[in-house]
Amino acid sequence: MKARISRLLLLASSAGLAACATVERPQAPVASTAPVEIQILGLNDFHGALETPRDPVPLRNADGTTTKIRAGGAAQLAATLKRLRTGRQSVTVAAGDLIGATPLVSANFLDEPTIRAMNMIGLDYAAVGNHEFDKGGAELRRMQDGGCDKLTSRVPCAVEPHTGATFRYLAANVITEGGTTFFPGSAIRQVGPVKVGFIGLPLKDTATLVTPAGVAGLTFADEAATANALVPKLKAEGADVIVLLIHQGGYVPPVFDAKGCEGLSGDILPVLGKLDPAIRVVVSGHTHHAYACEMEANGGPRLLTSAGKNGYLVSDIRLDFDPVSRRLVSARAENVPVLAERDEAVQAMVDRYVAAARPAAERVVGRLPGPALKDADDGDSPAGQLIADAQLAATRSPDKGGAEIAFINSGGVRTDIVPRADGSVTFGQVFAAQPFGNSLVVKTLTGAQLKALLEQGFREVSGKVQVSSLLIPSEGFSYRFDRSRPTGQRIVAMTLGGKPIDPARRYRVTVNNFLASGGDGYSVLADGTDARDGGLDLDALEAWLATAPRVPAGKRISGN
Repeated sequence: MKARISRLLLLASSAGLAACATVERPQAPVASTAPVEIQILGLNDFHGALETPRDPVPLRNADGTTTKIRAGGAAQLAATLKRLRTGRQSVTVAAGDLIGATPLVSANFLDEPTIRAMNMIGLDYAAVGNHEFDKGGAELRRMQDGGCDKLTSRVPCAVEPHTGATFRYLAANVITEGGTTFFPGSAIRQVGPVKVGFIGLPLKDTATLVTPAGVAGLTFADEAATANALVPKLKAEGADVIVLLIHQGGYVPPVFDAKGCEGLSGDILPVLGKLDPAIRVVVSGHTHHAYACEMEANGGPRLLTSAGKNGYLVSDIRLDFDPVSRRLVSARAENVPVLAERDEAVQAMVDRYVAAARPAAERVVGRLPGPALKDADDGDSPAGQLIADAQLAATRSPDKGGAEIAFINSGGVRTDIVPRADGSVTFGQVFAAQPFGNSLVVKTLTGAQLKALLEQGFREVSGKVQVSSLLIPSEGFSYRFDRSRPTGQRIVAMTLGGKPIDPARRYRVTVNNFLASGGDGYSVLADGTDARDGGLDLDALEAWLATAPRVPAGKRISGN
């Protein structure tokens, strides 16, 4: 009996344990339905701004007012990116012109320190811009792959070996003579649970914006057609969303507008209107204007961003995905100013190159009685006029080409030239204003060709006539335009020494070699005759400043 009771107690105890185990058994986790957020951090048109640019920039506040601040710099950009990153679900990308048209601290060392800075800040992918080709395709490949091959007039690896870019340049529409792309056109990146497809390309007009020798043998295909052709490939590779990195952009008022796309215009709009709806995010550049907004384009929503220039801003893009279907459910972006915080390791690298460049940068080359400022919108300006005057002076004598007129393209004037308190101007300042290292060319054009040349400064975009790139003339030459007139009839007056230009007369004209070969769309210059080498543009400006010239005043170009 006792044994039977013990067995019953044991069974009851076991049953109780079983019941207890049933109650405490862990439940299967319920799949979260909350959206999964991934981050893309975008920049563009850094142009080797390793040090924080001197001039403050106006950023618009939420109440519509503007605040002028000093922003940018590689160390500050690195720290801002580090602070903004949300973890492993973040990718950093760029939309071209990381190098080229750079300050002396970068350009003096063939932009090797800028590539090193981009490696250190954690850049993943970058579209090629037009300025990446400033020193030619072979040198651009060296930027990507590394090495110390001497492919330009400057000595590579002057401070340390160049190990190449750890990020990947993309160039989908740059086609070699062999029919292949110059760099890969696209890439797939796993970002958390989402696969993101990236396409990178420069603007199709790149060949007109760089010295033709630098892009010899390369073809630049249509942006939208190229991007659309890659959509099926990326989808087949599993891309849940496709992001376009394009070195083409738009314009908004004011220039540095950190919020929205109010009043957006420019060449990016026709591209957006042709893109496959699967391309949901477009990180743009080239115009140096900043904007961030979602807009309707070609039958669907499209997020469009640009972070301005020189590392002043970072575009913080957030994409929300359904965790089950991995479909994009929302997209938003904000441009974040790059301010005082800094990364010490990047700063140490920049300081190393600043010290190496200092002897060249601080050499005094001449004097000015006051600042020669450039126009914020690349129009006629004292800085442009000063450079044109210098180029005329360098090539005026018969043995130097016998020039009567000189032109500088407004986009070739990169900064103000502001003398020190004692009036001295340094080589570093001269280089910042003209960082391309162009040579001067004197050619003969008839008066009729001169008019045709200036007519090429206009183009129609979305039904509006825009000034694409002004030719700023030397002293003694002036011209007037009227954009309301038909194509080919917009130049309404041209004078030299107060006398109208004679269509039949032959004139000797100085330009840089970029323009001389048809750059910036000025193809008439390629038809000029009796070409004569006029020396380096930097040497011309240095020699002119040595004469302590006055700062030009007044306008040489007028129009509406």
